[in-house]
Amino acid sequence: QVLKKSLQRGFALSAGSFFVYEAHKLISGFAEVHASFKVEEVIEQADYLYGSGETEKLHRLLVQHKNSDDAELLWRLARASRDLAQLSSTSAEEKRQLAYEALEYAKKALEKNESNFAAHKWYGICLSDVGDFEGIKTKIGNAVVIKEHFQRAIELNPKDATTIHLIGIWCYSFAEMPWYQRKIAAALFATPPTSTFQEALRYFHMAEEADPNFYSKNLLFLGKTYLKLNNKKMALLWLSKAKDYPAHTEEDKQV
Repeated sequence: QVLKKSLQRGFALSAGSFFVYEAHKLISGFAEVHASFKVEEVIEQADYLYGSGETEKLHRLLVQHKNSDDAELLWRLARASRDLAQLSSTSAEEKRQLAYEALEYAKKALEKNESNFAAHKWYGICLSDVGDFEGIKTKIGNAVVIKEHFQRAIELNPKDATTIHLIGIWCYSFAEMPWYQRKIAAALFATPPTSTFQEALRYFHMAEEADPNFYSKNLLFLGKTYLKLNNKKMALLWLSKAKDYPAHTEEDKQV
């Protein structure tokens, strides 16, 4: 009888523990689903604000999630921080602070998911921005790393027109690099990175083929590159397209 009661009591405890465990799993499952759903909601809202050109609202939304482990949220926060830094209403000190914050968010996004093409893209962009505050030597020194991240982004997503455009910008920058910057590059690298306007033009056209009329700046640089190559007829064609591009953002207005 004692043995029987002990066994029954043991079973009751085991059953109780089992039900507590199952209930915990169920609640945890709901919590995970809810957390996932919340991330998706934030991303959806963020993409809507980005498409609407609501830069300040977008940054306010995403900065609340700066401690997130989600790479999709973090690269969007890097982009939003950078976009806020680009506004004419942002002070010089704020621009600097936002540039460094954006780089940290992009770096964290990469740490969370190395296979996220947008994390590579925005890390490259933000690393380039920080170079503007640290001088030409740092900017040139980071150039190879920046290009590597852009190339990795294209490997992960060959159809992303923006990344293709960015490699075009990289090529254009090295093609028009003044002599004193070439000397710095020669001092930093055994084989300094170089490029040509023809190579830049190829990337700008590739970007346009991937997503026609996707970005006012790509149209502008097609025009500028044709001018560098002394083809005024084609330059006029692309500069006219840039001029007529509907201005949704401050950058579009600058273009």
